[in-house]
Amino acid sequence: MQAKLFLTPLLAAAALCTSLTALAGGAADSPAGNPVTRWNAVAIQVLPVDPGLVMDSRAFAIVHAAIHDAVNGVERRYRPYTIELSYPNASVDAAIATAARDTLVALSPSQSSTVEIAYAATLLGIPDGAAKQAGVELGRRSAEANLARRVGDGAESAGGPPYVPKGEPGDYDFTPPFDKPPFGPVALFPGWGAVTPFGVETLDHRLPGPLALTSREYARDFKLLKAMGRNDSSMRSEQQTDMAMFWFEFSPMGWNRIANTVLRQERTDVWRSARIMALVNFALADGYITGFAEKYRHRFWRPTTAIRAADRDGNPATDADKNWTPLQAPAFFTPPVPDYPSTHTVLGAAAAEVLIQNFGDRLRFEVVSTTLPGATRTFQSLSDAAHENGMSRVYGGIHFLHAVKEGCRQGKSVGRVVSQLLAPAQEGKAAQYNVEGPVKSKLCLHGLTP
Repeated sequence: MQAKLFLTPLLAAAALCTSLTALAGGAADSPAGNPVTRWNAVAIQVLPVDPGLVMDSRAFAIVHAAIHDAVNGVERRYRPYTIELSYPNASVDAAIATAARDTLVALSPSQSSTVEIAYAATLLGIPDGAAKQAGVELGRRSAEANLARRVGDGAESAGGPPYVPKGEPGDYDFTPPFDKPPFGPVALFPGWGAVTPFGVETLDHRLPGPLALTSREYARDFKLLKAMGRNDSSMRSEQQTDMAMFWFEFSPMGWNRIANTVLRQERTDVWRSARIMALVNFALADGYITGFAEKYRHRFWRPTTAIRAADRDGNPATDADKNWTPLQAPAFFTPPVPDYPSTHTVLGAAAAEVLIQNFGDRLRFEVVSTTLPGATRTFQSLSDAAHENGMSRVYGGIHFLHAVKEGCRQGKSVGRVVSQLLAPAQEGKAAQYNVEGPVKSKLCLHGLTP
């Protein structure tokens, strides 16, 4: 796949660095968790490396779908995602471990040794006998069914067809360092929007499009980004620079860690953990799919191109700066995809909305990041974290504010739909499920301002 080859020299190296420290972040001072959160931590360690960025969102979703179906094969508290199984005397720990192990080995073959070590350690702690054997068989069948479900889902061909810029004002063009060898010219996954979603209909989450280049609104957005997002900005505070770096970590890893932290902090049981982690990852995967569908439908240029070429945009209120660059820092760059919408914001809003629908918004938690090592940020609500996650792209100069606001709106709609999946199998069995539909959420209603 062309896109995967492109990831190898630069982005995969960044993913490896991130993954190796992922487990250290936020785990040591929290409750120990349960088998679901522990296997999620293994997934965080291996999936960003192989299959790699963007593709890891699909892999996370498959892994947690298999875990969910395996758990509910022991005792059915929630509706299954792919396959209904019944092993009432099976070991839950063995079922989770085997479902996770089989999917992770299939989806991350280069990291199989890490997975096998974790699997062997888990099985050693489970007494031999019929329950263990039944759990292994249950987990195997769940993994097999969920992997089979995704065969032919469009992911294998999503690296193409090759993107060709039109050279017109407003049209996305390749951005440094992906505009020439050794890293380009390339645009990432032009076909990812055609991948089969996990829980939504892609067309239900379309967006109206970028601001017109000649509009006053575009000029206002342009001026804000040009001043705040430039590398040597006097408008951007030191704290905002730190936010740009802190949230640069790629979304599937970052929001899986947040979800893991919340589940452990709230001491959520195995069944509910399996459901919520599956839904968070369906939302993340579908956020990329719906977001990329809109990115390549609208093909809107990135700020670095727009500011350098403002003399061609037809707007008298915008001034070109041929030497303008966004924030420059190690492991910080403009991702090689169109501007609108910001999928970083889409994914953050989607994951946050799922968590809000399950825990409410007012939840104090701490977040760490591998792209700003040593820093810890504390939030009083999930929506505050999602808003800061989105605004970080403006602070870093890599997304227009309009792309962030629309990304938040799209992500919230994805998360709201996904949060209603995997409903309770029997009333009263699955606690704290919103049987009357989505709760009101303040996500995207405030906070998306500099």
